[in-house]
Amino acid sequence: MLPSNSAKTTYFWAICAVTGACVLGACSANSDSPTSSGTGGARNTAGASNGGSQNLAGSSSSTGGASSVAGSSATGGNSSAGNSAQGGGSSNAGSGGAQPAGGTGGANHGGTSSGGTSSGGAGGTTNTGGYWKPTAGTTWQWQLTGTIDTSVDVAVYDIDGFDNAATVVKKLHDQGRKVICYLSVGSYEDWRDDAKNFPAAVLGNDYPGWPGEKFVDIRAQALRDIMAARFDICKQKGFDGIEPDNMDVYTNNSGFPLTEQDGVDYANWLAGQAHSRGLNIGQKNAPEITAKIQANFDWMLTEDCYDQGWCADVKAYVDNNKPVFMSEYTDTGVDFNAACTWGTPKKYSPILKGRDLDAPVTFCK
Repeated sequence: MLPSNSAKTTYFWAICAVTGACVLGACSANSDSPTSSGTGGARNTAGASNGGSQNLAGSSSSTGGASSVAGSSATGGNSSAGNSAQGGGSSNAGSGGAQPAGGTGGANHGGTSSGGTSSGGAGGTTNTGGYWKPTAGTTWQWQLTGTIDTSVDVAVYDIDGFDNAATVVKKLHDQGRKVICYLSVGSYEDWRDDAKNFPAAVLGNDYPGWPGEKFVDIRAQALRDIMAARFDICKQKGFDGIEPDNMDVYTNNSGFPLTEQDGVDYANWLAGQAHSRGLNIGQKNAPEITAKIQANFDWMLTEDCYDQGWCADVKAYVDNNKPVFMSEYTDTGVDFNAACTWGTPKKYSPILKGRDLDAPVTFCK
Protein backbone atom coordinates (compact mmCIF):
# COMPACT_ATOMS: atom_id res chain seq x y z
CA MET A 1 0.00 0.00 0.00
CA LEU A 2 1.09 3.43 -0.48
CA PRO A 3 0.28 6.87 0.74
CA SER A 4 -0.96 9.21 -1.96
CA ASN A 5 -3.81 11.50 -2.88
CA SER A 6 -6.18 9.14 -4.62
CA ALA A 7 -4.79 5.71 -4.20
CA LYS A 8 -1.41 5.50 -2.60
CA THR A 9 2.15 5.49 -3.68
CA THR A 10 4.29 2.43 -3.71
CA TYR A 11 7.63 2.69 -2.31
CA PHE A 12 10.60 2.02 -4.45
CA TRP A 13 13.56 2.57 -2.36
CA ALA A 14 16.37 4.70 -3.40
CA ILE A 15 19.46 4.60 -1.34
CA CYS A 16 21.76 7.53 -1.16
CA ALA A 17 23.19 10.17 1.06
CA VAL A 18 22.64 13.84 0.48
CA THR A 19 25.13 16.60 1.07
CA GLY A 20 24.38 19.49 3.30
CA ALA A 21 23.20 19.57 6.86
CA CYS A 22 20.69 17.06 8.16
CA VAL A 23 17.81 19.09 6.91
CA LEU A 24 14.24 18.10 7.08
CA GLY A 25 11.66 18.77 9.56
CA ALA A 26 9.54 16.57 11.63
CA CYS A 27 7.08 14.29 10.10
CA SER A 28 3.51 14.80 9.31
CA ALA A 29 1.05 12.16 10.19
CA ASN A 30 -1.62 10.92 7.94
CA SER A 31 -3.31 7.86 6.80
CA ASP A 32 -3.60 4.48 7.47
CA SER A 33 -2.40 1.11 8.26
CA PRO A 34 -5.17 -1.27 7.41
CA THR A 35 -3.25 -4.21 8.70
CA SER A 36 -3.60 -6.26 11.78
CA SER A 37 -0.70 -4.51 13.45
CA GLY A 38 -2.28 -1.15 13.12
CA THR A 39 0.40 1.07 11.63
CA GLY A 40 2.69 1.51 8.72
CA GLY A 41 2.61 4.23 6.12
CA ALA A 42 4.25 1.87 3.70
CA ARG A 43 1.70 -0.77 4.27
CA ASN A 44 2.72 -2.27 7.54
CA THR A 45 1.29 -5.74 7.32
CA ALA A 46 3.75 -7.28 9.67
CA GLY A 47 1.14 -8.35 12.15
CA ALA A 48 1.02 -7.46 15.81
CA SER A 49 3.96 -7.29 18.15
CA ASN A 50 5.31 -10.67 17.10
CA GLY A 51 6.43 -11.67 20.50
CA GLY A 52 7.42 -8.23 21.72
CA SER A 53 10.75 -9.41 23.02
CA GLN A 54 12.19 -5.93 22.97
CA ASN A 55 13.27 -4.42 26.27
CA LEU A 56 11.82 -0.99 25.82
CA ALA A 57 13.18 0.15 29.10
CA GLY A 58 16.46 -0.09 27.28
CA SER A 59 19.70 1.37 28.38
CA SER A 60 20.18 4.94 29.40
CA SER A 61 22.50 5.75 26.55
CA SER A 62 23.52 9.29 25.94
CA THR A 63 22.46 9.06 22.34
CA GLY A 64 18.80 9.59 22.94
CA GLY A 65 16.66 12.39 21.74
CA ALA A 66 15.12 13.48 18.53
CA SER A 67 16.58 16.03 16.22
CA SER A 68 14.11 17.79 13.99
CA VAL A 69 15.88 19.75 11.32
CA ALA A 70 14.13 22.16 9.07
CA GLY A 71 10.58 21.54 8.12
CA SER A 72 7.15 21.56 9.58
CA SER A 73 5.20 19.99 12.40
CA ALA A 74 7.51 18.00 14.62
CA THR A 75 5.24 15.14 15.44
CA GLY A 76 1.80 15.32 14.40
CA GLY A 77 -0.05 17.26 11.85
CA ASN A 78 -1.35 16.02 8.58
CA SER A 79 0.77 16.43 5.55
CA SER A 80 -0.67 15.32 2.30
CA ALA A 81 1.75 14.03 -0.24
CA GLY A 82 1.75 14.04 -3.95
CA ASN A 83 -0.13 11.71 -6.17
CA SER A 84 1.60 8.51 -7.05
CA ALA A 85 0.98 7.59 -10.64
CA GLN A 86 3.60 4.97 -10.56
CA GLY A 87 4.15 3.67 -13.94
CA GLY A 88 6.87 1.72 -15.46
CA GLY A 89 6.50 -0.94 -18.03
CA SER A 90 7.91 -4.36 -17.89
CA SER A 91 11.15 -5.60 -19.27
CA ASN A 92 13.19 -8.73 -19.46
CA ALA A 93 12.86 -10.71 -16.28
CA GLY A 94 16.20 -12.31 -16.62
CA SER A 95 18.60 -9.46 -17.05
CA GLY A 96 21.17 -8.79 -14.50
CA GLY A 97 24.54 -7.05 -14.97
CA ALA A 98 26.78 -6.06 -12.18
CA GLN A 99 26.21 -3.01 -10.06
CA PRO A 100 28.99 -0.44 -10.19
CA ALA A 101 31.13 -0.84 -7.15
CA GLY A 102 31.90 1.65 -4.48
CA GLY A 103 30.59 5.02 -3.50
CA THR A 104 30.85 8.26 -5.38
CA GLY A 105 32.08 10.58 -2.73
CA GLY A 106 29.79 12.85 -0.82
CA ALA A 107 29.36 12.65 2.92
CA ASN A 108 31.10 9.81 4.66
CA HIS A 109 28.47 8.02 6.70
CA GLY A 110 30.46 4.98 7.68
CA GLY A 111 31.53 1.76 6.12
CA THR A 112 34.13 1.07 3.50
CA SER A 113 34.04 0.64 -0.21
CA SER A 114 36.07 -2.36 -1.25
CA GLY A 115 36.55 -2.66 -4.94
CA GLY A 116 35.09 0.77 -5.47
CA THR A 117 36.39 4.26 -5.66
CA SER A 118 35.65 5.92 -2.34
CA SER A 119 36.62 4.85 1.14
CA GLY A 120 33.36 4.93 2.96
CA GLY A 121 31.11 6.59 0.41
CA ALA A 122 27.47 6.04 1.41
CA GLY A 123 28.07 3.76 4.31
CA GLY A 124 28.74 0.23 3.20
CA THR A 125 30.83 -2.16 1.23
CA THR A 126 30.67 -3.45 -2.30
CA ASN A 127 31.20 -7.17 -2.25
CA THR A 128 32.91 -9.24 -4.88
CA GLY A 129 29.53 -10.07 -6.39
CA GLY A 130 29.32 -6.49 -7.58
CA TYR A 131 26.56 -4.98 -5.46
CA TRP A 132 26.67 -2.49 -2.61
CA LYS A 133 26.00 -3.66 0.93
CA PRO A 134 25.19 -1.07 3.59
CA THR A 135 26.52 -1.52 7.12
CA ALA A 136 24.81 -1.26 10.51
CA GLY A 137 24.21 2.32 11.60
CA THR A 138 23.94 3.70 8.05
CA THR A 139 21.93 6.94 7.89
CA TRP A 140 18.85 7.10 5.69
CA GLN A 141 15.89 9.08 4.43
CA TRP A 142 12.59 7.53 3.36
CA GLN A 143 10.48 9.61 0.97
CA LEU A 144 7.79 7.95 -1.12
CA THR A 145 5.57 10.91 -1.96
CA GLY A 146 6.09 14.40 -3.29
CA THR A 147 9.06 15.90 -5.10
CA ILE A 148 12.22 14.37 -3.68
CA ASP A 149 14.10 16.71 -1.35
CA THR A 150 17.70 15.88 -2.21
CA SER A 151 19.19 18.11 0.49
CA VAL A 152 19.05 15.65 3.40
CA ASP A 153 22.50 14.70 4.65
CA VAL A 154 22.21 10.92 4.76
CA ALA A 155 23.94 7.99 3.12
CA VAL A 156 20.83 6.29 1.71
CA TYR A 157 17.60 7.42 0.14
CA ASP A 158 14.60 5.11 -0.12
CA ILE A 159 12.29 6.39 -2.87
CA ASP A 160 9.50 5.13 -5.08
CA GLY A 161 10.81 3.33 -8.14
CA PHE A 162 7.86 4.02 -10.42
CA ASP A 163 7.43 7.69 -9.57
CA ASN A 164 11.07 8.71 -9.88
CA ALA A 165 13.03 8.88 -13.11
CA ALA A 166 16.61 7.79 -13.62
CA THR A 167 17.60 11.47 -13.46
CA VAL A 168 16.56 11.61 -9.80
CA VAL A 169 18.64 8.54 -9.00
CA LYS A 170 21.60 10.05 -10.86
CA LYS A 171 21.31 13.33 -8.98
CA LEU A 172 21.47 11.48 -5.68
CA HIS A 173 24.38 9.40 -6.90
CA ASP A 174 26.21 12.55 -7.95
CA GLN A 175 25.84 13.76 -4.35
CA GLY A 176 27.39 10.56 -3.04
CA ARG A 177 24.16 8.87 -1.97
CA LYS A 178 22.90 5.35 -2.55
CA VAL A 179 19.32 4.86 -3.65
CA ILE A 180 16.83 2.07 -2.94
CA CYS A 181 13.88 1.28 -5.18
CA TYR A 182 10.56 0.84 -3.41
CA LEU A 183 7.91 -1.43 -4.88
CA SER A 184 5.11 -3.64 -3.66
CA VAL A 185 5.79 -7.34 -4.13
CA GLY A 186 2.69 -8.57 -2.33
CA SER A 187 -0.15 -6.63 -3.90
CA TYR A 188 -1.75 -5.53 -7.17
CA GLU A 189 -2.34 -1.79 -7.61
CA ASP A 190 -4.72 -0.82 -10.38
CA TRP A 191 -2.97 2.51 -11.08
CA ARG A 192 0.35 1.00 -12.06
CA ASP A 193 1.40 0.96 -15.68
CA ASP A 194 1.93 -2.78 -15.50
CA ALA A 195 -1.47 -3.49 -13.88
CA LYS A 196 -2.71 -5.01 -17.13
CA ASN A 197 -0.07 -7.71 -16.85
CA PHE A 198 -1.60 -9.27 -13.73
CA PRO A 199 -3.78 -12.25 -14.69
CA ALA A 200 -7.04 -12.65 -12.78
CA ALA A 201 -5.83 -15.93 -11.31
CA VAL A 202 -3.18 -14.18 -9.18
CA LEU A 203 -5.55 -11.54 -7.75
CA GLY A 204 -6.98 -12.20 -4.30
CA ASN A 205 -9.02 -10.27 -1.79
CA ASP A 206 -9.16 -6.49 -1.65
CA TYR A 207 -6.54 -4.88 0.52
CA PRO A 208 -8.61 -3.34 3.35
CA GLY A 209 -8.39 0.42 3.42
CA TRP A 210 -6.60 0.72 0.07
CA PRO A 211 -9.02 1.18 -2.85
CA GLY A 212 -7.79 -0.36 -6.09
CA GLU A 213 -5.40 -2.73 -4.36
CA LYS A 214 -5.60 -6.49 -3.98
CA PHE A 215 -3.46 -9.18 -2.43
CA VAL A 216 -1.67 -11.50 -4.84
CA ASP A 217 -0.70 -15.15 -4.97
CA ILE A 218 3.01 -15.11 -4.29
CA ARG A 219 3.32 -18.77 -5.30
CA ALA A 220 2.30 -18.14 -8.92
CA GLN A 221 4.95 -18.04 -11.65
CA ALA A 222 2.95 -15.38 -13.52
CA LEU A 223 3.20 -13.10 -10.48
CA ARG A 224 6.91 -13.73 -10.14
CA ASP A 225 7.47 -12.88 -13.79
CA ILE A 226 5.85 -9.49 -13.17
CA MET A 227 8.03 -8.86 -10.13
CA ALA A 228 11.17 -9.84 -12.02
CA ALA A 229 10.25 -7.27 -14.68
CA ARG A 230 9.83 -4.64 -11.96
CA PHE A 231 13.28 -5.46 -10.63
CA ASP A 232 14.59 -4.87 -14.15
CA ILE A 233 13.06 -1.38 -14.08
CA CYS A 234 14.90 -0.62 -10.83
CA LYS A 235 18.13 -1.84 -12.37
CA GLN A 236 17.63 0.16 -15.56
CA LYS A 237 17.03 3.37 -13.60
CA GLY A 238 20.29 2.91 -11.73
CA PHE A 239 18.99 2.03 -8.26
CA ASP A 240 21.29 0.27 -5.82
CA GLY A 241 18.74 -1.87 -4.00
CA ILE A 242 15.14 -3.01 -3.58
CA GLU A 243 12.59 -2.38 -0.83
CA PRO A 244 10.02 -5.18 -1.24
CA ASP A 245 6.83 -3.94 0.42
CA ASN A 246 4.09 -6.35 1.49
CA MET A 247 6.33 -9.40 1.48
CA ASP A 248 4.32 -10.47 4.55
CA VAL A 249 1.16 -11.00 2.49
CA TYR A 250 0.92 -14.52 3.95
CA THR A 251 -0.12 -12.99 7.32
CA ASN A 252 -3.25 -11.45 5.78
CA ASN A 253 -6.62 -12.70 4.60
CA SER A 254 -5.33 -12.75 1.05
CA GLY A 255 -7.85 -15.06 -0.54
CA PHE A 256 -5.16 -17.72 -1.01
CA PRO A 257 -4.08 -20.49 1.40
CA LEU A 258 -0.66 -18.93 1.91
CA THR A 259 1.59 -20.25 4.66
CA GLU A 260 4.60 -18.81 6.43
CA GLN A 261 6.75 -21.23 4.43
CA ASP A 262 5.28 -19.73 1.25
CA GLY A 263 6.47 -16.36 2.56
CA VAL A 264 9.95 -17.70 3.25
CA ASP A 265 10.19 -19.30 -0.19
CA TYR A 266 9.03 -16.10 -1.90
CA ALA A 267 11.40 -13.94 0.15
CA ASN A 268 14.38 -16.08 -0.79
CA TRP A 269 13.33 -16.02 -4.44
CA LEU A 270 13.13 -12.20 -4.30
CA ALA A 271 16.63 -12.05 -2.80
CA GLY A 272 18.03 -14.21 -5.58
CA GLN A 273 16.39 -12.05 -8.24
CA ALA A 274 17.79 -8.84 -6.74
CA HIS A 275 21.32 -10.16 -6.30
CA SER A 276 21.42 -11.60 -9.80
CA ARG A 277 20.88 -8.03 -11.06
CA GLY A 278 23.61 -6.54 -8.89
CA LEU A 279 21.08 -5.05 -6.46
CA ASN A 280 20.85 -5.41 -2.71
CA ILE A 281 17.52 -6.13 -1.04
CA GLY A 282 16.01 -5.64 2.40
CA GLN A 283 13.53 -7.53 4.52
CA LYS A 284 10.39 -5.43 5.08
CA ASN A 285 8.68 -6.13 8.41
CA ALA A 286 7.72 -9.85 8.82
CA PRO A 287 9.96 -10.26 11.89
CA GLU A 288 8.70 -13.80 12.48
CA ILE A 289 10.71 -15.12 9.53
CA THR A 290 13.92 -13.20 10.22
CA ALA A 291 15.85 -16.27 11.38
CA LYS A 292 14.93 -18.11 8.18
CA ILE A 293 15.86 -15.41 5.66
CA GLN A 294 18.32 -12.96 7.23
CA ALA A 295 21.34 -14.67 5.71
CA ASN A 296 20.02 -13.92 2.21
CA PHE A 297 19.07 -10.28 2.85
CA ASP A 298 21.25 -7.18 3.14
CA TRP A 299 19.29 -4.98 5.53
CA MET A 300 16.00 -4.69 7.41
CA LEU A 301 13.29 -2.03 7.29
CA THR A 302 10.88 -1.85 10.21
CA GLU A 303 7.73 0.16 10.74
CA ASP A 304 6.70 0.92 14.32
CA CYS A 305 8.88 -1.81 15.81
CA TYR A 306 9.65 0.29 18.90
CA ASP A 307 6.05 1.37 19.36
CA GLN A 308 4.89 -2.24 18.97
CA GLY A 309 7.74 -3.81 20.91
CA TRP A 310 9.47 -6.08 18.40
CA CYS A 311 12.68 -4.29 17.42
CA ALA A 312 14.79 -6.85 19.25
CA ASP A 313 13.27 -9.62 17.11
CA VAL A 314 15.38 -8.44 14.15
CA LYS A 315 18.68 -7.85 15.95
CA ALA A 316 20.27 -10.60 13.86
CA TYR A 317 20.78 -7.93 11.22
CA VAL A 318 22.87 -5.58 13.35
CA ASP A 319 24.62 -8.60 14.87
CA ASN A 320 25.82 -9.29 11.32
CA ASN A 321 26.69 -5.62 10.66
CA LYS A 322 23.61 -5.08 8.48
CA PRO A 323 21.41 -1.99 8.96
CA VAL A 324 18.02 -1.96 10.59
CA PHE A 325 16.35 1.04 8.96
CA MET A 326 13.92 1.77 11.77
CA SER A 327 10.95 4.03 11.02
CA GLU A 328 8.53 5.15 13.70
CA TYR A 329 5.39 7.15 12.83
CA THR A 330 4.19 10.41 14.29
CA ASP A 331 0.55 9.34 14.56
CA THR A 332 1.21 6.61 17.14
CA GLY A 333 2.35 8.93 19.89
CA VAL A 334 5.60 6.99 20.19
CA ASP A 335 8.29 8.39 22.47
CA PHE A 336 10.88 8.93 19.77
CA ASN A 337 13.50 10.11 22.24
CA ALA A 338 13.19 6.75 23.98
CA ALA A 339 13.37 4.95 20.64
CA CYS A 340 16.62 6.78 19.92
CA THR A 341 18.04 5.98 23.35
CA TRP A 342 17.22 2.31 22.82
CA GLY A 343 18.17 1.94 19.17
CA THR A 344 21.15 4.17 18.44
CA PRO A 345 23.67 2.48 20.75
CA LYS A 346 22.66 -0.84 19.22
CA LYS A 347 23.46 0.56 15.75
CA TYR A 348 19.83 0.65 14.65
CA SER A 349 18.97 3.64 12.39
CA PRO A 350 15.81 5.30 13.81
CA ILE A 351 13.88 8.05 12.04
CA LEU A 352 10.46 9.56 12.70
CA LYS A 353 8.15 10.02 9.72
CA GLY A 354 4.62 11.09 8.92
CA ARG A 355 2.34 8.39 7.58
CA ASP A 356 2.37 9.97 4.12
CA LEU A 357 6.11 9.40 3.90
CA ASP A 358 6.73 12.78 2.36
CA ALA A 359 9.94 14.80 2.82
CA PRO A 360 9.87 15.89 6.48
CA VAL A 361 11.91 13.67 8.79
CA THR A 362 13.15 13.75 12.36
CA PHE A 363 16.51 12.23 13.26
CA CYS A 364 17.97 11.23 16.59
CA LYS A 365 20.23 13.84 18.17
